[in-house]
Amino acid sequence: MMSLSTFTGKSIALLGLVFSSFALAKSSSKSWQTDATYTNTNPTNLAADVYVRWDTSTNAYWAYSTEGMDDGWMFAIYTSPDMTTWSKIEGGAIKNATESANWAQDWYWAPECYHNEETGWYFLFYAGRYTEPELVAQYFKYPDFEEGSKIGVAVSRSPSGPFVNIAAHPIDYYPFDPTYHDINLLMTSPYLVPPSSPSIGETAPNGTYIPSIDPNVFFDDDGSIWLFFSRNAYRNWIWDDEYAEYIEESNIYAVRLDDAWWNDPEAKTMPAVHESYKDVNQGKPEGWVTSVNSSFPGPTRRDGWEQIIAYHQQPQEWENAHVHDYIASNGTLKNRRWSEGSTTIKQYDSDGNAVYFLTYSANNYESPYYGVGYAYASSPLGPYYKSNSNPILSQDASRSIYSTGHGSIIGVKGSNSTKELYYPHHARPTVEADRYLYNARLFVEPDSLYVGFGADAGDLRLPSGVAPFSVSSNSTGNGTWTVNVENKDGVAFNLSSPANRLFAWIESGDASGNTTSVGVDVEVVGENVTVTGALPQGATINVVYQRARSNDSQPWLNVSQVTGLGADWELVGTMLD
Repeated sequence: MMSLSTFTGKSIALLGLVFSSFALAKSSSKSWQTDATYTNTNPTNLAADVYVRWDTSTNAYWAYSTEGMDDGWMFAIYTSPDMTTWSKIEGGAIKNATESANWAQDWYWAPECYHNEETGWYFLFYAGRYTEPELVAQYFKYPDFEEGSKIGVAVSRSPSGPFVNIAAHPIDYYPFDPTYHDINLLMTSPYLVPPSSPSIGETAPNGTYIPSIDPNVFFDDDGSIWLFFSRNAYRNWIWDDEYAEYIEESNIYAVRLDDAWWNDPEAKTMPAVHESYKDVNQGKPEGWVTSVNSSFPGPTRRDGWEQIIAYHQQPQEWENAHVHDYIASNGTLKNRRWSEGSTTIKQYDSDGNAVYFLTYSANNYESPYYGVGYAYASSPLGPYYKSNSNPILSQDASRSIYSTGHGSIIGVKGSNSTKELYYPHHARPTVEADRYLYNARLFVEPDSLYVGFGADAGDLRLPSGVAPFSVSSNSTGNGTWTVNVENKDGVAFNLSSPANRLFAWIESGDASGNTTSVGVDVEVVGENVTVTGALPQGATINVVYQRARSNDSQPWLNVSQVTGLGADWELVGTMLD
Protein backbone atom coordinates (compact mmCIF):
# COMPACT_ATOMS: atom_id res chain seq x y z
CA MET A 1 0.00 0.00 0.00
CA MET A 2 1.13 3.53 -0.74
CA SER A 3 0.82 6.47 1.63
CA LEU A 4 -1.07 9.44 0.31
CA SER A 5 1.54 11.86 -0.94
CA THR A 6 -0.78 14.84 -0.78
CA PHE A 7 -1.14 14.44 3.01
CA THR A 8 1.54 16.35 4.86
CA GLY A 9 2.83 16.96 8.35
CA LYS A 10 0.75 15.66 11.25
CA SER A 11 -1.87 14.20 8.92
CA ILE A 12 0.50 11.38 8.00
CA ALA A 13 2.01 10.93 11.42
CA LEU A 14 -1.26 11.00 13.32
CA LEU A 15 -3.82 9.76 10.83
CA GLY A 16 -1.78 7.54 8.58
CA LEU A 17 -4.49 7.56 5.88
CA VAL A 18 -3.57 5.18 3.11
CA PHE A 19 -4.76 5.75 -0.44
CA SER A 20 -3.08 5.35 -3.77
CA SER A 21 -1.02 8.38 -4.69
CA PHE A 22 -2.71 10.52 -7.31
CA ALA A 23 0.13 12.97 -7.87
CA LEU A 24 0.64 11.44 -11.33
CA ALA A 25 -3.01 11.99 -12.23
CA LYS A 26 -2.66 15.70 -12.81
CA SER A 27 0.36 15.50 -15.09
CA SER A 28 -0.27 12.33 -17.09
CA SER A 29 -1.07 12.79 -20.78
CA LYS A 30 -2.81 9.42 -20.96
CA SER A 31 -6.56 9.03 -20.66
CA TRP A 32 -7.99 8.07 -17.32
CA GLN A 33 -10.69 5.51 -16.62
CA THR A 34 -12.42 4.50 -13.42
CA ASP A 35 -14.47 1.50 -12.40
CA ALA A 36 -16.73 3.75 -10.30
CA THR A 37 -20.41 3.11 -11.02
CA TYR A 38 -23.85 4.43 -10.14
CA THR A 39 -27.30 2.91 -9.83
CA ASN A 40 -30.82 4.04 -10.61
CA THR A 41 -32.19 2.42 -7.47
CA ASN A 42 -32.88 3.75 -3.97
CA PRO A 43 -33.34 7.38 -5.07
CA THR A 44 -32.82 10.08 -2.44
CA ASN A 45 -33.18 13.41 -4.25
CA LEU A 46 -36.76 14.66 -4.47
CA ALA A 47 -37.13 16.00 -7.97
CA ALA A 48 -39.79 16.47 -10.63
CA ASP A 49 -39.68 17.88 -14.16
CA VAL A 50 -35.90 17.59 -14.06
CA TYR A 51 -33.70 19.92 -16.08
CA VAL A 52 -29.91 19.39 -15.93
CA ARG A 53 -27.21 21.57 -17.43
CA TRP A 54 -23.41 21.65 -17.39
CA ASP A 55 -21.94 24.87 -16.07
CA THR A 56 -18.50 25.88 -17.36
CA SER A 57 -17.94 28.47 -14.64
CA THR A 58 -18.22 25.88 -11.85
CA ASN A 59 -17.21 22.72 -13.77
CA ALA A 60 -20.26 20.99 -12.36
CA TYR A 61 -23.71 19.74 -13.32
CA TRP A 62 -26.76 21.62 -12.04
CA ALA A 63 -30.29 20.23 -11.74
CA TYR A 64 -33.48 22.28 -11.39
CA SER A 65 -36.70 20.71 -10.14
CA THR A 66 -40.36 21.49 -9.46
CA GLU A 67 -40.11 19.67 -6.12
CA GLY A 68 -37.56 19.29 -3.31
CA MET A 69 -37.08 22.95 -2.30
CA ASP A 70 -37.13 24.18 1.31
CA ASP A 71 -40.12 25.98 2.81
CA GLY A 72 -40.47 29.53 1.55
CA TRP A 73 -38.85 28.80 -1.81
CA MET A 74 -39.85 27.75 -5.31
CA PHE A 75 -37.89 25.09 -7.20
CA ALA A 76 -35.11 22.89 -5.84
CA ILE A 77 -31.52 23.11 -7.06
CA TYR A 78 -28.96 20.30 -6.93
CA THR A 79 -25.35 20.18 -8.07
CA SER A 80 -23.07 17.26 -8.94
CA PRO A 81 -19.49 16.57 -10.07
CA ASP A 82 -20.55 13.50 -12.08
CA MET A 83 -24.30 13.77 -12.87
CA THR A 84 -25.04 10.90 -10.46
CA THR A 85 -24.03 12.08 -6.96
CA TRP A 86 -25.98 15.19 -6.01
CA SER A 87 -25.83 17.86 -3.32
CA LYS A 88 -28.87 19.97 -2.54
CA ILE A 89 -28.50 23.75 -2.50
CA GLU A 90 -30.02 25.20 0.64
CA GLY A 91 -33.30 27.03 0.06
CA GLY A 92 -34.17 26.87 -3.62
CA ALA A 93 -34.20 28.94 -6.79
CA ILE A 94 -36.72 31.73 -6.11
CA LYS A 95 -37.49 32.98 -2.63
CA ASN A 96 -41.12 33.58 -1.78
CA ALA A 97 -40.47 37.19 -0.88
CA THR A 98 -41.27 40.70 -2.10
CA GLU A 99 -37.79 41.22 -3.53
CA SER A 100 -38.26 38.24 -5.87
CA ALA A 101 -41.01 40.10 -7.80
CA ASN A 102 -43.11 36.95 -7.92
CA TRP A 103 -46.22 37.17 -10.06
CA ALA A 104 -47.70 33.65 -10.08
CA GLN A 105 -50.03 32.62 -7.28
CA ASP A 106 -49.41 28.87 -7.39
CA TRP A 107 -48.47 25.96 -9.65
CA TYR A 108 -44.77 26.80 -9.92
CA TRP A 109 -43.71 24.12 -12.39
CA ALA A 110 -40.94 22.88 -14.68
CA PRO A 111 -37.93 25.22 -14.23
CA GLU A 112 -35.20 25.29 -16.87
CA CYS A 113 -31.98 27.33 -16.59
CA TYR A 114 -29.89 28.81 -19.42
CA HIS A 115 -26.57 30.64 -19.12
CA ASN A 116 -25.33 33.42 -21.38
CA GLU A 117 -21.56 33.12 -21.05
CA GLU A 118 -20.99 36.53 -22.66
CA THR A 119 -23.15 38.50 -20.21
CA GLY A 120 -22.77 36.11 -17.28
CA TRP A 121 -26.52 35.96 -16.57
CA TYR A 122 -28.51 32.82 -15.78
CA PHE A 123 -32.14 32.76 -16.96
CA LEU A 124 -34.68 30.53 -15.22
CA PHE A 125 -37.83 29.86 -17.28
CA TYR A 126 -40.78 28.29 -15.47
CA ALA A 127 -44.58 28.00 -15.46
CA GLY A 128 -46.89 29.54 -12.88
CA ARG A 129 -50.62 30.08 -12.48
CA TYR A 130 -52.86 33.06 -11.81
CA THR A 131 -55.88 32.44 -9.59
CA GLU A 132 -57.13 35.97 -8.84
CA PRO A 133 -60.01 36.64 -11.27
CA GLU A 134 -58.91 40.12 -12.32
CA LEU A 135 -55.40 38.90 -13.17
CA VAL A 136 -56.75 35.82 -14.92
CA ALA A 137 -58.96 38.02 -17.09
CA GLN A 138 -55.98 40.17 -18.15
CA TYR A 139 -54.46 37.19 -19.94
CA PHE A 140 -57.41 34.91 -20.72
CA LYS A 141 -60.40 37.28 -21.02
CA TYR A 142 -62.62 35.26 -18.66
CA PRO A 143 -62.12 35.83 -14.91
CA ASP A 144 -63.16 32.22 -14.27
CA PHE A 145 -60.91 30.79 -17.00
CA GLU A 146 -59.99 27.30 -15.91
CA GLU A 147 -56.32 27.12 -14.82
CA GLY A 148 -54.68 30.31 -16.10
CA SER A 149 -51.03 29.25 -16.38
CA LYS A 150 -48.29 31.39 -17.94
CA ILE A 151 -44.50 31.41 -18.33
CA GLY A 152 -42.17 33.56 -16.24
CA VAL A 153 -38.43 34.29 -16.23
CA ALA A 154 -36.10 35.01 -13.33
CA VAL A 155 -32.38 35.83 -13.42
CA SER A 156 -29.28 35.36 -11.30
CA ARG A 157 -25.53 35.81 -11.51
CA SER A 158 -25.03 32.30 -10.13
CA PRO A 159 -26.39 28.87 -11.08
CA SER A 160 -27.24 28.43 -7.39
CA GLY A 161 -29.42 31.55 -7.32
CA PRO A 162 -31.23 33.15 -5.74
CA PHE A 163 -33.15 34.06 -8.88
CA VAL A 164 -35.24 37.23 -9.08
CA ASN A 165 -37.98 37.77 -11.63
CA ILE A 166 -37.09 40.26 -14.34
CA ALA A 167 -40.59 41.69 -13.93
CA ALA A 168 -43.63 40.92 -11.82
CA HIS A 169 -45.51 39.45 -14.77
CA PRO A 170 -45.06 36.61 -17.30
CA ILE A 171 -43.30 36.88 -20.66
CA ASP A 172 -44.73 39.15 -23.34
CA TYR A 173 -46.74 36.51 -25.16
CA TYR A 174 -50.52 36.07 -25.65
CA PRO A 175 -51.03 32.80 -27.56
CA PHE A 176 -54.53 32.68 -29.05
CA ASP A 177 -56.43 29.98 -30.92
CA PRO A 178 -59.01 31.65 -33.20
CA THR A 179 -60.57 28.47 -34.64
CA TYR A 180 -61.17 26.53 -31.42
CA HIS A 181 -64.78 26.20 -30.34
CA ASP A 182 -64.71 27.19 -26.67
CA ILE A 183 -66.70 24.27 -25.39
CA ASN A 184 -66.32 25.37 -21.78
CA LEU A 185 -68.87 28.09 -22.57
CA LEU A 186 -71.43 25.29 -23.09
CA MET A 187 -70.55 23.57 -19.81
CA THR A 188 -70.87 24.20 -16.11
CA SER A 189 -68.20 23.89 -13.42
CA PRO A 190 -66.36 21.59 -12.76
CA TYR A 191 -66.33 21.19 -16.57
CA LEU A 192 -66.16 17.42 -16.49
CA VAL A 193 -68.83 16.52 -19.06
CA PRO A 194 -68.37 17.93 -22.58
CA PRO A 195 -71.03 17.83 -25.33
CA SER A 196 -72.04 14.42 -26.62
CA SER A 197 -71.41 15.19 -30.29
CA PRO A 198 -69.23 17.43 -32.43
CA SER A 199 -72.29 19.11 -33.89
CA ILE A 200 -73.17 20.41 -30.44
CA GLY A 201 -69.57 21.40 -29.71
CA GLU A 202 -69.37 23.40 -32.90
CA THR A 203 -72.15 25.65 -31.67
CA ALA A 204 -69.72 27.08 -29.10
CA PRO A 205 -68.15 30.45 -30.00
CA ASN A 206 -64.76 30.41 -31.69
CA GLY A 207 -61.63 31.69 -29.98
CA THR A 208 -59.71 31.07 -26.77
CA TYR A 209 -56.44 32.08 -25.15
CA ILE A 210 -53.99 29.26 -24.48
CA PRO A 211 -52.66 28.40 -21.00
CA SER A 212 -48.96 27.49 -21.16
CA ILE A 213 -46.72 25.20 -19.09
CA ASP A 214 -43.41 23.30 -19.37
CA PRO A 215 -41.20 25.82 -21.20
CA ASN A 216 -38.13 24.61 -23.07
CA VAL A 217 -35.93 27.17 -24.83
CA PHE A 218 -34.01 25.94 -27.86
CA PHE A 219 -31.11 27.99 -29.23
CA ASP A 220 -30.55 27.09 -32.87
CA ASP A 221 -27.09 27.47 -34.37
CA ASP A 222 -28.37 30.09 -36.82
CA GLY A 223 -28.96 32.43 -33.87
CA SER A 224 -32.74 31.98 -33.67
CA ILE A 225 -34.31 31.30 -30.26
CA TRP A 226 -37.41 29.10 -29.96
CA LEU A 227 -39.76 28.52 -27.07
CA PHE A 228 -41.36 25.07 -26.95
CA PHE A 229 -44.20 24.71 -24.45
CA SER A 230 -47.20 22.58 -23.65
CA ARG A 231 -50.68 23.89 -24.23
CA ASN A 232 -52.16 23.02 -20.87
CA ALA A 233 -55.01 20.57 -21.36
CA TYR A 234 -57.61 22.86 -19.80
CA ARG A 235 -60.07 24.31 -22.30
CA ASN A 236 -58.88 22.20 -25.22
CA TRP A 237 -61.60 19.62 -25.90
CA ILE A 238 -60.90 17.64 -29.09
CA TRP A 239 -63.46 15.33 -30.69
CA ASP A 240 -62.14 11.77 -31.12
CA ASP A 241 -63.84 9.78 -33.89
CA GLU A 242 -62.44 6.47 -32.65
CA TYR A 243 -64.03 6.80 -29.21
CA ALA A 244 -66.93 9.02 -30.32
CA GLU A 245 -66.37 11.52 -27.51
CA TYR A 246 -64.59 14.73 -26.61
CA ILE A 247 -61.20 14.31 -24.91
CA GLU A 248 -59.38 17.21 -23.29
CA GLU A 249 -55.81 17.36 -24.57
CA SER A 250 -52.51 19.07 -23.97
CA ASN A 251 -50.36 19.55 -27.07
CA ILE A 252 -46.83 20.84 -27.65
CA TYR A 253 -46.43 24.16 -29.42
CA ALA A 254 -43.50 26.35 -30.45
CA VAL A 255 -42.97 30.04 -31.08
CA ARG A 256 -39.94 32.12 -31.93
CA LEU A 257 -38.69 34.54 -29.29
CA ASP A 258 -36.89 37.80 -29.85
CA ASP A 259 -33.27 38.01 -28.67
CA ALA A 260 -33.22 41.38 -26.87
CA TRP A 261 -33.64 39.69 -23.49
CA TRP A 262 -30.77 37.28 -24.15
CA ASN A 263 -28.34 40.03 -25.17
CA ASP A 264 -29.26 42.57 -22.49
CA PRO A 265 -26.06 43.03 -20.42
CA GLU A 266 -28.16 44.03 -17.40
CA ALA A 267 -30.81 41.28 -17.79
CA LYS A 268 -33.65 43.75 -17.34
CA THR A 269 -35.47 42.94 -20.58
CA MET A 270 -38.33 40.44 -20.45
CA PRO A 271 -38.45 37.82 -23.22
CA ALA A 272 -41.06 38.58 -25.86
CA VAL A 273 -42.53 36.73 -28.79
CA HIS A 274 -40.79 37.47 -32.09
CA GLU A 275 -42.39 40.15 -34.24
CA SER A 276 -43.39 37.55 -36.83
CA TYR A 277 -45.77 35.93 -34.30
CA LYS A 278 -47.04 39.04 -32.55
CA ASP A 279 -50.75 39.72 -32.98
CA VAL A 280 -50.99 37.60 -36.15
CA ASN A 281 -54.49 36.51 -35.13
CA GLN A 282 -55.79 40.05 -34.82
CA GLY A 283 -59.25 40.24 -36.39
CA LYS A 284 -59.87 36.53 -35.80
CA PRO A 285 -62.48 35.36 -35.14
CA GLU A 286 -64.78 37.99 -36.56
CA GLY A 287 -66.65 39.89 -33.87
CA TRP A 288 -64.30 38.91 -31.03
CA VAL A 289 -64.90 40.95 -27.88
CA THR A 290 -61.80 41.46 -25.76
CA SER A 291 -63.50 41.70 -22.34
CA VAL A 292 -66.35 40.10 -20.47
CA ASN A 293 -67.29 43.49 -19.01
CA SER A 294 -65.66 46.72 -17.85
CA SER A 295 -64.78 45.21 -14.49
CA PHE A 296 -62.49 42.64 -16.10
CA PRO A 297 -60.40 44.16 -18.91
CA GLY A 298 -59.03 41.39 -21.09
CA PRO A 299 -56.01 41.15 -23.39
CA THR A 300 -56.04 42.90 -26.75
CA ARG A 301 -53.19 41.02 -28.42
CA ARG A 302 -53.77 37.67 -30.13
CA ASP A 303 -50.41 36.06 -30.87
CA GLY A 304 -49.56 33.07 -33.04
CA TRP A 305 -47.92 29.70 -32.45
CA GLU A 306 -46.95 26.49 -34.25
CA GLN A 307 -48.40 23.09 -33.38
CA ILE A 308 -45.61 20.54 -32.92
CA ILE A 309 -47.11 17.46 -31.23
CA ALA A 310 -50.81 16.62 -31.13
CA TYR A 311 -52.47 13.23 -30.86
CA HIS A 312 -54.72 13.56 -33.91
CA GLN A 313 -51.73 14.41 -36.15
CA GLN A 314 -50.26 10.97 -35.55
CA PRO A 315 -52.27 8.81 -33.11
CA GLN A 316 -50.33 6.35 -30.97
CA GLU A 317 -52.16 3.94 -28.71
CA TRP A 318 -49.74 4.27 -25.77
CA GLU A 319 -50.97 7.84 -25.22
CA ASN A 320 -54.52 6.66 -24.44
CA ALA A 321 -54.11 5.61 -20.80
CA HIS A 322 -56.65 8.16 -19.53
CA VAL A 323 -59.24 8.56 -22.27
CA HIS A 324 -61.83 6.69 -20.16
CA ASP A 325 -61.04 8.25 -16.77
CA TYR A 326 -64.49 9.78 -16.34
CA ILE A 327 -66.18 6.39 -16.06
CA ALA A 328 -63.23 4.77 -14.26
CA SER A 329 -63.27 7.49 -11.59
CA ASN A 330 -67.06 7.48 -11.11
CA GLY A 331 -67.34 10.91 -12.64
CA THR A 332 -64.57 12.72 -10.74
CA LEU A 333 -61.96 12.99 -13.51
CA LYS A 334 -61.97 14.10 -17.12
CA ASN A 335 -61.20 12.01 -20.16
CA ARG A 336 -57.77 13.33 -21.13
CA ARG A 337 -54.54 13.05 -23.08
CA TRP A 338 -51.25 14.75 -22.28
CA SER A 339 -48.23 15.78 -24.33
CA GLU A 340 -45.81 17.74 -22.17
CA GLY A 341 -42.28 18.10 -20.80
CA SER A 342 -40.56 18.43 -24.18
CA THR A 343 -36.84 18.83 -24.88
CA THR A 344 -35.42 19.59 -28.31
CA ILE A 345 -31.89 18.95 -29.60
CA LYS A 346 -30.29 19.33 -33.02
CA GLN A 347 -27.94 16.81 -34.60
CA TYR A 348 -26.47 16.30 -38.06
CA ASP A 349 -26.50 13.12 -40.11
CA SER A 350 -23.47 11.83 -42.04
CA ASP A 351 -24.46 13.95 -45.07
CA GLY A 352 -24.51 17.11 -43.00
CA ASN A 353 -28.30 17.41 -42.88
CA ALA A 354 -29.84 18.81 -39.72
CA VAL A 355 -32.15 16.56 -37.72
CA TYR A 356 -34.20 17.94 -34.83
CA PHE A 357 -35.18 15.43 -32.14
CA LEU A 358 -37.90 16.24 -29.63
CA THR A 359 -38.66 14.07 -26.60
CA TYR A 360 -41.98 14.46 -24.80
CA SER A 361 -43.95 12.82 -22.03
CA ALA A 362 -47.47 11.44 -22.37
CA ASN A 363 -50.23 10.34 -19.96
CA ASN A 364 -50.83 11.74 -16.48
CA TYR A 365 -47.68 12.46 -14.47
CA GLU A 366 -49.17 10.66 -11.46
CA SER A 367 -49.87 7.53 -13.45
CA PRO A 368 -47.64 4.45 -13.63
CA TYR A 369 -48.19 4.70 -17.39
CA TYR A 370 -46.44 8.06 -17.68
CA GLY A 371 -43.72 7.62 -20.29
CA VAL A 372 -41.46 9.23 -22.88
CA GLY A 373 -41.68 9.26 -26.65
CA TYR A 374 -39.85 11.16 -29.35
CA ALA A 375 -40.37 12.74 -32.75
CA TYR A 376 -38.01 14.08 -35.41
CA ALA A 377 -38.01 16.81 -38.05
CA SER A 378 -35.74 18.62 -40.50
CA SER A 379 -36.53 22.08 -39.11
CA PRO A 380 -37.31 23.41 -35.62
CA LEU A 381 -40.98 23.84 -36.53
CA GLY A 382 -41.38 20.47 -38.18
CA PRO A 383 -43.41 18.78 -39.35
CA TYR A 384 -42.41 16.30 -36.64
CA TYR A 385 -42.94 12.56 -37.02
CA LYS A 386 -43.40 10.38 -33.98
CA SER A 387 -41.27 7.28 -33.77
CA ASN A 388 -43.02 3.95 -34.08
CA SER A 389 -40.76 2.80 -31.22
CA ASN A 390 -42.65 4.96 -28.71
CA PRO A 391 -42.66 4.86 -25.79
CA ILE A 392 -38.90 4.61 -25.44
CA LEU A 393 -38.99 5.00 -21.64
CA SER A 394 -41.75 3.67 -19.41
CA GLN A 395 -42.43 2.04 -16.07
CA ASP A 396 -40.63 -1.14 -15.07
CA ALA A 397 -42.53 -2.76 -12.21
CA SER A 398 -39.89 -5.50 -11.93
CA ARG A 399 -37.44 -2.82 -10.78
CA SER A 400 -40.01 -0.70 -8.94
CA ILE A 401 -39.71 2.30 -11.26
CA TYR A 402 -42.94 4.08 -12.17
CA SER A 403 -44.08 7.33 -13.79
CA THR A 404 -40.89 7.82 -15.79
CA GLY A 405 -40.80 11.09 -17.64
CA HIS A 406 -40.25 14.82 -18.06
CA GLY A 407 -36.49 14.98 -18.31
CA SER A 408 -33.86 16.84 -20.30
CA ILE A 409 -31.12 15.82 -22.71
CA ILE A 410 -27.54 16.68 -21.84
CA GLY A 411 -24.17 15.72 -23.26
CA VAL A 412 -21.21 15.00 -21.01
CA LYS A 413 -19.81 18.35 -19.88
CA GLY A 414 -22.34 20.07 -22.10
CA SER A 415 -21.15 18.45 -25.32
CA ASN A 416 -23.65 18.53 -28.19
CA SER A 417 -22.23 15.44 -29.90
CA THR A 418 -24.05 12.12 -30.06
CA LYS A 419 -21.17 10.25 -28.41
CA GLU A 420 -22.35 10.42 -24.82
CA LEU A 421 -25.79 11.80 -24.01
CA TYR A 422 -27.92 11.33 -20.90
CA TYR A 423 -31.57 11.85 -20.00
CA PRO A 424 -31.97 12.92 -16.35
CA HIS A 425 -35.65 12.57 -15.49
CA HIS A 426 -38.06 11.87 -12.66
CA ALA A 427 -39.64 8.59 -11.64
CA ARG A 428 -41.26 6.98 -8.59
CA PRO A 429 -39.96 3.98 -6.62
CA THR A 430 -43.60 3.01 -5.93
CA VAL A 431 -46.90 3.98 -7.51
CA GLU A 432 -47.75 6.19 -4.51
CA ALA A 433 -44.27 7.64 -3.81
CA ASP A 434 -42.97 11.12 -4.49
CA ARG A 435 -40.92 11.76 -7.61
CA TYR A 436 -37.13 11.45 -7.51
CA LEU A 437 -34.18 12.17 -9.79
CA TYR A 438 -33.04 9.31 -12.02
CA ASN A 439 -30.59 9.27 -14.93
CA ALA A 440 -30.36 7.09 -18.05
CA ARG A 441 -27.88 6.86 -20.92
CA LEU A 442 -29.40 8.10 -24.17
CA PHE A 443 -28.34 7.11 -27.68
CA VAL A 444 -29.14 9.29 -30.70
CA GLU A 445 -28.39 8.21 -34.26
CA PRO A 446 -29.32 10.90 -36.80
CA ASP A 447 -28.73 8.65 -39.83
CA SER A 448 -31.37 6.18 -38.67
CA LEU A 449 -33.56 8.81 -36.93
CA TYR A 450 -33.19 6.76 -33.77
CA VAL A 451 -33.40 7.72 -30.11
CA GLY A 452 -33.20 5.04 -27.42
CA PHE A 453 -31.88 4.19 -24.00
CA GLY A 454 -29.06 1.99 -22.85
CA ALA A 455 -29.14 -0.15 -19.73
CA ASP A 456 -30.67 1.64 -16.76
CA ALA A 457 -30.49 -1.23 -14.25
CA GLY A 458 -27.57 -2.70 -12.34
CA ASP A 459 -24.18 -1.04 -11.94
CA LEU A 460 -23.88 1.68 -14.58
CA ARG A 461 -20.60 3.31 -15.47
CA LEU A 462 -20.15 6.95 -14.59
CA PRO A 463 -20.33 9.59 -17.31
CA SER A 464 -16.87 10.20 -18.75
CA GLY A 465 -14.66 13.09 -17.72
CA VAL A 466 -14.82 12.35 -13.99
CA ALA A 467 -11.49 10.55 -13.44
CA PRO A 468 -8.86 10.95 -12.18
CA PHE A 469 -10.09 11.30 -8.62
CA SER A 470 -7.90 13.08 -6.10
CA VAL A 471 -7.95 12.94 -2.32
CA SER A 472 -6.90 15.34 0.40
CA SER A 473 -7.43 15.67 4.14
CA ASN A 474 -7.33 18.24 6.90
CA SER A 475 -7.08 17.64 10.63
CA THR A 476 -9.79 19.40 12.61
CA GLY A 477 -8.39 18.27 15.99
CA ASN A 478 -9.73 15.86 18.62
CA GLY A 479 -8.91 12.87 16.47
CA THR A 480 -11.07 13.98 13.54
CA TRP A 481 -10.00 14.54 9.95
CA THR A 482 -12.00 15.89 7.04
CA VAL A 483 -11.41 14.00 3.82
CA ASN A 484 -12.22 15.45 0.39
CA VAL A 485 -12.63 13.35 -2.74
CA GLU A 486 -12.66 15.44 -5.92
CA ASN A 487 -13.13 14.78 -9.62
CA LYS A 488 -10.58 15.77 -12.27
CA ASP A 489 -11.85 19.36 -12.27
CA GLY A 490 -11.42 19.73 -8.51
CA VAL A 491 -15.15 19.52 -7.69
CA ALA A 492 -15.82 17.65 -4.46
CA PHE A 493 -18.21 14.72 -4.08
CA ASN A 494 -20.94 14.84 -1.48
CA LEU A 495 -19.78 12.04 0.79
CA SER A 496 -23.04 12.20 2.75
CA SER A 497 -24.90 11.03 -0.34
CA PRO A 498 -25.91 7.36 -0.22
CA ALA A 499 -24.42 6.99 -3.70
CA ASN A 500 -20.89 7.01 -2.27
CA ARG A 501 -19.00 6.93 1.02
CA LEU A 502 -15.69 6.65 2.81
CA PHE A 503 -14.90 3.37 4.58
CA ALA A 504 -12.20 3.22 7.25
CA TRP A 505 -10.48 0.55 9.33
CA ILE A 506 -7.31 0.28 11.45
CA GLU A 507 -4.47 -2.22 11.08
CA SER A 508 -1.19 -2.85 12.89
CA GLY A 509 1.75 -4.56 11.20
CA ASP A 510 4.38 -6.78 12.85
CA ALA A 511 8.04 -7.27 11.89
CA SER A 512 7.10 -9.98 9.41
CA GLY A 513 4.67 -7.71 7.60
CA ASN A 514 1.55 -9.47 8.87
CA THR A 515 -1.39 -7.22 9.68
CA THR A 516 -4.05 -7.54 12.32
CA SER A 517 -7.06 -5.48 13.27
CA VAL A 518 -6.67 -3.05 16.16
CA GLY A 519 -9.33 -2.58 18.81
CA VAL A 520 -9.62 1.20 18.38
CA ASP A 521 -12.87 2.77 17.23
CA VAL A 522 -12.91 4.62 13.92
CA GLU A 523 -16.11 6.31 12.76
CA VAL A 524 -16.96 7.80 9.38
CA VAL A 525 -19.76 10.35 9.03
CA GLY A 526 -19.86 11.89 5.59
CA GLU A 527 -16.42 13.37 4.95
CA ASN A 528 -15.35 13.19 8.61
CA VAL A 529 -13.15 10.35 9.93
CA THR A 530 -12.90 10.22 13.73
CA VAL A 531 -10.62 7.97 15.81
CA THR A 532 -11.46 7.25 19.45
CA GLY A 533 -8.75 5.78 21.66
CA ALA A 534 -4.94 5.54 21.54
CA LEU A 535 -3.34 3.99 18.48
CA PRO A 536 -0.61 1.35 19.05
CA GLN A 537 2.83 2.08 17.63
CA GLY A 538 2.86 1.44 13.87
CA ALA A 539 -0.91 1.29 13.54
CA THR A 540 -2.39 2.56 10.27
CA ILE A 541 -5.82 4.04 9.62
CA ASN A 542 -6.95 2.89 6.18
CA VAL A 543 -9.63 4.78 4.27
CA VAL A 544 -11.19 3.80 0.96
CA TYR A 545 -13.57 5.67 -1.35
CA GLN A 546 -16.55 3.49 -2.30
CA ARG A 547 -19.53 3.67 -4.63
CA ALA A 548 -22.91 2.06 -3.98
CA ARG A 549 -23.72 -1.01 -6.06
CA SER A 550 -26.92 -2.80 -7.00
CA ASN A 551 -25.59 -6.11 -5.64
CA ASP A 552 -27.25 -6.80 -2.27
CA SER A 553 -24.53 -9.24 -1.25
CA GLN A 554 -21.71 -6.82 -2.12
CA PRO A 555 -23.36 -3.40 -1.92
CA TRP A 556 -20.17 -1.31 -2.08
CA LEU A 557 -17.33 -1.08 -4.61
CA ASN A 558 -13.81 0.08 -3.73
CA VAL A 559 -13.07 2.59 -6.46
CA SER A 560 -9.97 2.20 -8.64
CA GLN A 561 -8.71 4.04 -11.68
CA VAL A 562 -6.21 3.40 -14.45
CA THR A 563 -4.48 5.45 -17.08
CA GLY A 564 -3.44 4.15 -20.44
CA LEU A 565 -3.29 4.64 -24.16
CA GLY A 566 -4.70 1.97 -26.43
CA ALA A 567 -4.01 -1.49 -25.00
CA ASP A 568 -0.97 -0.37 -23.01
CA TRP A 569 -2.62 -0.02 -19.58
CA GLU A 570 -0.84 0.92 -16.40
CA LEU A 571 -2.46 0.30 -13.01
CA VAL A 572 -1.85 3.48 -11.08
CA GLY A 573 -3.55 2.36 -7.93
CA THR A 574 -6.53 0.98 -6.12
CA MET A 575 -8.04 3.03 -3.35
CA LEU A 576 -7.29 0.36 -0.80
CA ASP A 577 -8.76 -2.93 -1.88
